[in-house]
Amino acid sequence: MIYFDNSATTPIFPQSLDAYVKTSQRIIGNPSSLHDLGNQANRLLQQARKQIAELIGATPEEIYFTSGGTEGDNWVLKGTMIEKREYGNHLIISGIEHPAVSETAEQLKELGMEVSIAPVDKNGFVIVEELKKLVRKETVLISIMGVNNEVGSIQPIQEISEFLTDYPKIHFHVDAVQAIGKVSFDQWLTERVDFATFSAHKFHGPRGIGFIYWKKGRRLAPLLTGGGQENNQRSGTENVPAVVAMAKALRLSLDTKARKPEHTQNLKTALIGTLKTYDKVTIFSEGEKYAPHILCFSLKGIRGEVLVHALEEKQIFISTTSACSSRKHMASSTLHAMHVPHDLATSAVRISLDESNSMAEVEQFMIIFKQLYQKFSAIN
Repeated sequence: MIYFDNSATTPIFPQSLDAYVKTSQRIIGNPSSLHDLGNQANRLLQQARKQIAELIGATPEEIYFTSGGTEGDNWVLKGTMIEKREYGNHLIISGIEHPAVSETAEQLKELGMEVSIAPVDKNGFVIVEELKKLVRKETVLISIMGVNNEVGSIQPIQEISEFLTDYPKIHFHVDAVQAIGKVSFDQWLTERVDFATFSAHKFHGPRGIGFIYWKKGRRLAPLLTGGGQENNQRSGTENVPAVVAMAKALRLSLDTKARKPEHTQNLKTALIGTLKTYDKVTIFSEGEKYAPHILCFSLKGIRGEVLVHALEEKQIFISTTSACSSRKHMASSTLHAMHVPHDLATSAVRISLDESNSMAEVEQFMIIFKQLYQKFSAIN
């Protein structure tokens, strides 16, 4: 099996799984309970929070646990618009956001909020000058993803941060789900970013757990109320085993960060070099401004899902751009925002790499792809 779908989810690290199992077996208390079993669970929870904070350059008070990226995006967008409604009702997102952001913005629009869409250029990068023009006195939130999940374009977060220094009352949120452990984001949290969203299963942690970075001093309304967990901001009994496993996975993932981009970039470069020799292939994510682990391309005349299933029969697993829209048979929203013709957008597929992938897998993929290319060309 060749697994080239690491942006959809990553296999859990064995050490992370071991931490989950051991914590589940040994720590049975509820972190909110006053007895010693509860105290044991709470101590472990806070240790994990501290470790995560140190790993991303934050403080423990700035880390809040969630069920993953979707909840984190929903929380920041809805929580900001509720909390800051007396100051304004306008938010700005880009045209290439993950559905967890774009569909949440649509829901807020139905509730009376005003939403502006910042355009991207033909390569999938937010046009900062156009974004600036959208800001008005009612604007209370700007949400821009760090790395696009479909084509891998690394967004100009620092440039946006710089112009937002003149707008201290606007919340700036970054969906960092595809960024952490994949590209350098060391500067982001020290700039103007107020909130950032993370999901454990994107960096070899368990599914169903994530966290948000919440800059100290910013205000956000809770989405989940009830028991008062997470400093009264996110109620619900904390998933201690998953949190511990997430902290372990994040540490391991960042330990390999220094060599990971170079490795995945070498694999991506090899793939691009061969794919470019085929007349009917169009590549959308080539260049140093794209994340090294994501490669998006189209095979003209063949729908993306057809190529995905043809490769699957050979035990090679890729996806049709975003995994969240694959089962809905939706064309890439990112490519449409980039004004890519519809026939190419519906033919788009995504390869997403990881440090566990090898050059031998790339070579095997290209052998199979050549066979499929010849087969499809004969049919056409």
